[in-house]
Amino acid sequence: MRKTALIGLLIAVLVGAGLTLSWIGKTDSQLVLQMPMASAQEDASTASNDAASVADSSINQAIADSGQSAIKNAIAATGPAVVRVDVTGTVEVSSSISDLFNNPFFERYFGTPDTTPQERTTQSLGSGFVILYKSEKLVITNEHVIADADTIEITDTMGHVWNAQVIGSDDVLDVAVLRLDGDTGSLSTVTLGDSDELEIGDWAIAIGSPLGLSYTVTMGIISALDRDIEKPSGIGNFSNLIQTDAAINPGNSGGPLVNAQGEVIGINTLIARNSATGVAIEGINFAIAINGVTDILAQLIESGEVQRGWLGVQHAAITADTIEAFDIDPDQTGAYVLNIFPGDPADIAGMQEGDIIIQVGDVVIENSEDLNREVALLVAGTSVDFVVVRDGETLTLNVTLGLRPSEEDLLTYRGQEPESESESLLGITVGPLTGVVARILGLNSTDGVVIMEIEPGSKADEAGLVEGDVILEINHEAVASVEAWDLAVSELDASGAVTLTTIRNGQLRFVIVE
Repeated sequence: MRKTALIGLLIAVLVGAGLTLSWIGKTDSQLVLQMPMASAQEDASTASNDAASVADSSINQAIADSGQSAIKNAIAATGPAVVRVDVTGTVEVSSSISDLFNNPFFERYFGTPDTTPQERTTQSLGSGFVILYKSEKLVITNEHVIADADTIEITDTMGHVWNAQVIGSDDVLDVAVLRLDGDTGSLSTVTLGDSDELEIGDWAIAIGSPLGLSYTVTMGIISALDRDIEKPSGIGNFSNLIQTDAAINPGNSGGPLVNAQGEVIGINTLIARNSATGVAIEGINFAIAINGVTDILAQLIESGEVQRGWLGVQHAAITADTIEAFDIDPDQTGAYVLNIFPGDPADIAGMQEGDIIIQVGDVVIENSEDLNREVALLVAGTSVDFVVVRDGETLTLNVTLGLRPSEEDLLTYRGQEPESESESLLGITVGPLTGVVARILGLNSTDGVVIMEIEPGSKADEAGLVEGDVILEINHEAVASVEAWDLAVSELDASGAVTLTTIRNGQLRFVIVE
């Protein structure tokens, strides 16, 4: 039941909405309105009704004027600090003609084609905005805007141009920080807001250089919050994205999403263009929440990269599904541990599948997103107490966090399982004798292990063992599984001879390894 539930949960996380995503290169004093009271006299005079109508019209106009003024002020506050980012780079590309002829038939008659990758100069366009960090003016943009850059040019709204260099980038959050050459005294800077305070329906203003049209402003609302979206590259996911219907187009990447107070609340990053059925989609755009950026900004600027902590677990939020699947107390909060990566920090600290993480250090964990954020904020190598609930009992585990693997490595990540003693002692790597493997080898039982790899020059290699041999016994003691094999090998005398009972091509053999 637990495995089935786990698979269902993972599928729910991985399966998207069938959208094609592309890179895109409230006031403190709100107007409080009171509804006019309905008249108790049904025979009110026409003059009174006319007066009320005029008053309503005046109020509506005042509201419209006030809203328009707020938006204009927000644009005026942030717009001058928005910049255009022009990038020139070099990429290696393979020839499609070479690929076409790169097969044995054409090689036979036309020789081996030249498949050497060719360099091609690329030009791309994005947006960014200027911040003030320790008296220095720096530009924030998307990491994908400046990836593979040879040269970067920054142009402000007045047409002034600077050369720039990347001083820090993070492919997980898709953020980069640029330092400008020369005098930056004329540049304006933005004010960073608090994206945790956003509500659906708040005004959202996008500013940038879509399609090269510098200083373009569009407006909409916050359509949704906390969106989790797979990256267009297919490597990794975005978390906690802001969804908006403010029009965003190619070239807006890296530009600010601004609230009605003129504060930057996000970085425009993704647009949805069409669905899996080919239906055109408009008004679905995504921005990185600015609080996620401010969390890592100092580390990014000071060291050039983000050394995120790594716990080494797969976990899920406690929802109706997880409560039913894993028999969890409906009132329980926290992050439910689905899987522990072997050899990783959680495993070393004694964390177990089924534990519910409720606290990291002094921070209470309400859900999975809280856990992701708190662990990512801690630097690799940090030792911190994790409070977990296990079978109704509260435990404290001290964990020394590791370094988070790269987005690409996470695609196939299985943990840091140490090299087994079986390989180090005998030079053999074994695997389970599954039903499929047993049928292929013509065996009637799955008791035993299969040799998957032989270390060249090892004792096993010298004894004549080969990959595919099935081992049934060590020193006449049955080994029915990989775990039993590892245990048996761990108890061997390194200097003594070992007798293995094996099967090769249906024939029982005894092999002495010494």
